[in-house]
Amino acid sequence: MSTTSLAPLLSGFAPATDADWRKVAEESLDGAPFEKKLVTRTPEGIDLQPIYTGRDGEKEAGGEWPGLAPYTRGPDPLGSRPQGWLICQEMGCSAPADFNAALREALERGQNAVLLSVASSPDGRGLNLDTLAAVESALHGVDLAAVPLFAAAGVTALPLAQLLHTWLRSQDKAAELHGGLLADPLTMLVRQGALPCRLDEALDDMATLTTWAQGEHLRLRTIGVDAGQWAEAGGHAVQELAFGLATGIDYVRALDARGVRIDDAAPRMLFTFALGSSFFMEIAKLRAARLLWARAVQAAGGGAEAQRLASHGRTSRWNKTVLDPHVNLLRTTTEACAGVIGGCSGLQVGAFDECYRAPDTFSRRLARNLQIILQEECQLGAVVDPAGGSWLVESLTRQLAAKAWTLFQEIERRGGMAAAIRAGYPQALVEKSAAERIAAVESRREGVIGTNLHPNLKEKLAAADPVVAAVRSGAAEALVPTLTPRRRAEPFEALRRRAEAHLARTGRRPTVFLAGFGPRKQHGARADFAAGFFAAGGFETISGKGLDSPAGAAQVALESGAPIVVICSTDDTYPALVPPLAQALKAAPKPPLVVLAGLPGTLELQAQFKAAGVDEFIHIRANCAKLLAAFQDKLGL
Repeated sequence: MSTTSLAPLLSGFAPATDADWRKVAEESLDGAPFEKKLVTRTPEGIDLQPIYTGRDGEKEAGGEWPGLAPYTRGPDPLGSRPQGWLICQEMGCSAPADFNAALREALERGQNAVLLSVASSPDGRGLNLDTLAAVESALHGVDLAAVPLFAAAGVTALPLAQLLHTWLRSQDKAAELHGGLLADPLTMLVRQGALPCRLDEALDDMATLTTWAQGEHLRLRTIGVDAGQWAEAGGHAVQELAFGLATGIDYVRALDARGVRIDDAAPRMLFTFALGSSFFMEIAKLRAARLLWARAVQAAGGGAEAQRLASHGRTSRWNKTVLDPHVNLLRTTTEACAGVIGGCSGLQVGAFDECYRAPDTFSRRLARNLQIILQEECQLGAVVDPAGGSWLVESLTRQLAAKAWTLFQEIERRGGMAAAIRAGYPQALVEKSAAERIAAVESRREGVIGTNLHPNLKEKLAAADPVVAAVRSGAAEALVPTLTPRRRAEPFEALRRRAEAHLARTGRRPTVFLAGFGPRKQHGARADFAAGFFAAGGFETISGKGLDSPAGAAQVALESGAPIVVICSTDDTYPALVPPLAQALKAAPKPPLVVLAGLPGTLELQAQFKAAGVDEFIHIRANCAKLLAAFQDKLGL
């Protein structure tokens, strides 16, 4: 139907305004506050609105096109995306021969880039490529003219570059080396708290390698900026953007002091971002990164080529779980989509089991195939800036960029990123952010399926996470506060492991008796809440349904042998039910812990119930993880 044929039909209706829509929305809320119910506050301090209109996109820079400054819509012009993005993948192998076998299999099945995880990388794990024999074993039979090679080399990439160049030169293939050998000493400094050499020496090596790659005309990036490390430690998108930008500018400034011009240094940089599960926020973050980098480089005197930011995306470990780990496949799917739509030039999808074991052939295949489906079946690589023009995404992009620029300016006022890291400023901000975000998970305001929501108590838990110790011996650089990668699910995983250990030791799970009074409609909601609350800590629940008297309920509860009894009913019935039931339970020879489902509305009533024998209240505002830990402590688990 043409738009002209719609005109007479629509002419009889007055155009709807934002005020009209809001009035109808507020009427549907039955008096609940609009901002509380329909507006979501993000960790970045951005209010997500329930609806976006053209006015939210009015701040979009007019005339922006992909491939043109400030590159918000992508660093490449129209028509350059059909080849897609680089499919990267860690092999998870420490022996060079095992790495080679896994790599060659992956390259035959869709991977199109080599990702070397070397022992000197920021995570301290990977291959120890310190000899030509090790390089030959790891890369034997791999055509480096056909696929790029990327390696996060840590403090300095110069030794690895020398080994690779020597190995390729022996085959008359030195000119084939392309991709990225990435030095990122500030990431190592903040991750390990110290460097094995002076920072100035590491920057000297970075300048030497960059100048060499420039002179050899190699398509090789030599400078890495792992902005994603801040997100992996619990930082939010604004912090990841600002600290990544500040690190990049520090490197540009240091190289300029060593005779490497910004127009030579900036195109040799590769930024890595963590991709979280907030779909639109992650898309906007990658677009904002390009906008911020173009603005900063332009202010520093860099030309158009230097202003083009190249980004690599890596699915985040922050939100992955040991419990119900196959849900991680859904999480990485969302994150990979966000990375592609946001414009990553390379993408690394973590295996669903990477947070509790070395990924095997099957889990690596699933991770790789996820990208292949997006590329070959969904054809996402053939679409130029699919998010462009979205009022939500454009609005988020501008808000993120503005907030990140403000934080970046604060870093600059403090003397730049290296000085700020030594003072512990960015680490402190991320620690605060992580504590707030973990508290949201602990209180179940932020749900983690399979962990704090809908846990499966029949699930067999995987082995504990491996611990990688940071090596600090012989460091010449002064110690600084470290940045510790973490996962938001860890508090509940610790509770579950403790409950599983109790099961293995005693033959039964810690149990909770749910004393539900009256018909289902009277006690059902709070009984279900209590069951889910305790299941998140590995507790098994026994339901006492339809209890009609405090004395009878106390008898049934005590006969169950459960060390915790939860009273479940309504606020109206609690004043008559709670005191006699709590007193009867506490009069038993081995009194259980008495818990009330719900929080009484007044302090006086709370004190009255406490005096009668109630030990604790569980409710939607309570810190679930901390309460469950306290219960486990009291039971001696």
